[in-house]
Amino acid sequence: MIPLIETATRQEIKIFQEAALRDLLVYLHEHSPFYKDLFANHHIDISKVNTLEDLEQLPVTTKKDLQLRNNDFFCVPKSEIVDFSTTSGTLGKPVTFGLTDKDLERLAYNEAISLSCAGIRKGHVVQLMTTIDRCFVAGLAYFLGLRKIGAGVIRIGAGTPQLQWDSILANKPRYLIAVPSFLLKLIDYAQEHGIDYNNAGIEGIVCIGEALKNQDLTNSILADKILSKWQVKLYSTYASTEMGTAFTECSAQCGGHHHPELIIIEVLNNNNEPVKKGEVGELTITTLGVEAMPLLRFKTGDMVQVIEEPCNCGRTTVRVGPVVGRKDHMIKYKGTTVYPPAIFDLLNHFDAIQLYQVILTTSSAGTDDVLIKMTASDTSQAFLDEIRAYLKSKIRVTPAVEFVPFEVLSRTVFDIKSRKPIYLVDKRSL
Repeated sequence: MIPLIETATRQEIKIFQEAALRDLLVYLHEHSPFYKDLFANHHIDISKVNTLEDLEQLPVTTKKDLQLRNNDFFCVPKSEIVDFSTTSGTLGKPVTFGLTDKDLERLAYNEAISLSCAGIRKGHVVQLMTTIDRCFVAGLAYFLGLRKIGAGVIRIGAGTPQLQWDSILANKPRYLIAVPSFLLKLIDYAQEHGIDYNNAGIEGIVCIGEALKNQDLTNSILADKILSKWQVKLYSTYASTEMGTAFTECSAQCGGHHHPELIIIEVLNNNNEPVKKGEVGELTITTLGVEAMPLLRFKTGDMVQVIEEPCNCGRTTVRVGPVVGRKDHMIKYKGTTVYPPAIFDLLNHFDAIQLYQVILTTSSAGTDDVLIKMTASDTSQAFLDEIRAYLKSKIRVTPAVEFVPFEVLSRTVFDIKSRKPIYLVDKRSL
């Protein structure tokens, strides 16, 4: 299920996107209170924006804009909204997104072609291990996409390992959609209860929310830990509520494929200029085909690099590499720049670490401070020294480490008010 535009030449893709961009600008000018004001305030003549290069003439849109003027981004009356979703609120106040019938169909199409990248086909059975409630768009998107493919869906949601295995053994899904770290809990449960998980019929797992690859596309420590025990294929997928679009790996597993019929992507530096080819920058997106809340040059906050070399799967589109980290979460610690996901992956190296949370604060000198709270089966000085030495060898610095009882740490990591585990607490802006 590869759309023709995704096997077109780069020039043909560019021509297609430029026509879609011109249509979008007219639509925003006529229907979006926010963008009408933006164009007027910046004296923008949309008739002069005709190419992808011309995008640089336009101001960027930020998460703060969405938070301050949420309702002004709606291009249709609320009576035409059939689904209300919200962002997770990781970087502040959650934002409400509305979807029309047309937007839901676009979302289904996006996930159908994205999950097809990972090999899911009509007739396959897929167990969905992520929530579909609490205004969370991801679970809904997966369900709609799988339905469009013609796959069977088992909507278990974020259930316990026992519930997941009961369903796997009874219903024989071929694919799972899950958070990678949860897979380690599934493996542990299977080993403790004599379940032959390598012969349970699972062929592939689409992984969300945590990095499976390093920046050079080698496996992360977390991915290697899973694959050393479970003989499956792991596929990364990256998306957000704002994008309404996913970047999913194909069988070549070298970056998430871009769907040019759905989204225009830029990778920008701090001055909102395109980075040089292959450099890391902030992913900035312009959505195509969105009816209710289209976005123009929206800065996602995610630091990525684009991979332009051809893929052997037949798609000619560029690919988005692993998310290095959130721009706002970049840490400057003792002269070293590091993103929290790099610390998370290093902590996954230790089997004795059961749970962790990274706390960022500002020191009295105005510099970043990092404290790692963790629950571990080994709390000896020798193990603490081993952790510090390992972090020093990999990221050249040694954050402070504090052992915390599981019942204490779990209350903050698994906050009932959050849809996701909270592995990072950034207090620097407080």
